[in-house]
Amino acid sequence: MKIYRYPERKTWPDLVKRPVIEQKEISGLIAEIFDAVEKDGDKALIEFNKKFDKAVTSQITVSQEEVDNAEKEISEDLKKAIRQAKENIAKFHASQAAETEKIETVKGVTCWRENRAVEKVGIYIPGGTAPLFSTVLMLAVPANLAGCKEIVLCTPPDSNGNINPAILFTAKLCGITKIFKTGGAQAVAAMSLGTESIPKVYKIFGPGNQYVVAAKEYAQRYGVAIDMPAGPSEVLVIADNKAVPEFCSADLLSQAEHGSDSQVVFITTDFIIFDETINAIEKQIKKLPRNQMACNALDHSVFILINSIDEALEFSNLYAPEHLILALKDFEPYIPMIMNAGSVFLGNYSCESAGDYASGTNHTLPTNAYARNYSGVSLDSFVKKITFQHLSKEGLKRIGKTIEVMAEAEGLIAHKNAVSIRLK
Repeated sequence: MKIYRYPERKTWPDLVKRPVIEQKEISGLIAEIFDAVEKDGDKALIEFNKKFDKAVTSQITVSQEEVDNAEKEISEDLKKAIRQAKENIAKFHASQAAETEKIETVKGVTCWRENRAVEKVGIYIPGGTAPLFSTVLMLAVPANLAGCKEIVLCTPPDSNGNINPAILFTAKLCGITKIFKTGGAQAVAAMSLGTESIPKVYKIFGPGNQYVVAAKEYAQRYGVAIDMPAGPSEVLVIADNKAVPEFCSADLLSQAEHGSDSQVVFITTDFIIFDETINAIEKQIKKLPRNQMACNALDHSVFILINSIDEALEFSNLYAPEHLILALKDFEPYIPMIMNAGSVFLGNYSCESAGDYASGTNHTLPTNAYARNYSGVSLDSFVKKITFQHLSKEGLKRIGKTIEVMAEAEGLIAHKNAVSIRLK
């Protein structure tokens, strides 16, 4: 870990940089993968399963038998947990539905906006070292609430060519019937282009590594929309002298264990909390099954001792974290200062894991400083908003002159005539 004590502001731009892979290397590989999928379809995906995931798969489509058998392979406790999380996620996202309101801008001119679901969506579920069945809930639940007609799920198989049973159980619980054994950039390519088995979709959702992010960005060349650039996970924790070091270290490690390319940032105003949190990390990391990944992530993570909470939030807004934890006794006054963050966790007992699984908020969030200009996934992510208007004859008379004058000033006489011909 990299430790900084009271760093000067001029050094902050360097401190907020994320670890990256050489972009030229990524871009070339992504183009090759898209070309192969466009040319060979399912055959290319089967070959990529073997190449990237060491998985032998005779077919890409998950059978109904595989889905039905999955339920028998997971515990009743896990099923109960998944159902409760689904209920909370549905409750929170259902509250985001907007009612249609018609506005009369002038007498006789009525305007309004209505939501329409994105008809075909693809959801990418990471399934390698950590099969994220929770992400199925985060994406399928709002997609269903929005009214999406077709949900396509892609996730990488294990070395035996199987999908994690918890992913299949959760998909079935959410009513998903189109599930495919393909991961990484090739899954994004398949959903963008379509293959013999996998339908082409209109918008792709889901987190992933830098290759998945690059593939999602590349997919936009084919007219496919994406939720956001959501890459390797990250968290920034701000702590005062009332923070609990063991809690802070647990939150930092919960992100570090996602993968070697994850990043964690710890900022505190208290040197005792600073040292005790680092000591707690060294103790807790030894007990983690994924401690090597966590260690690798910590190698490029940042620990900062700073002068004030105000200054810490200023740094945080520059960093724009995916997850922001305010481990503060009195956090309320600082909420208005938060400008850039994917999701915020307030107080010592609001662990980031709650948002990852069961509090109800969505865990598909912008990373790599994209929280400066992107929101996390919500019900709005799965809908388009279409505007409507109705003008009566009287309404057109009231704004007709305005339209004519503006159209003529822009030199668009046909626009002016579309009004004039009606007013005559």
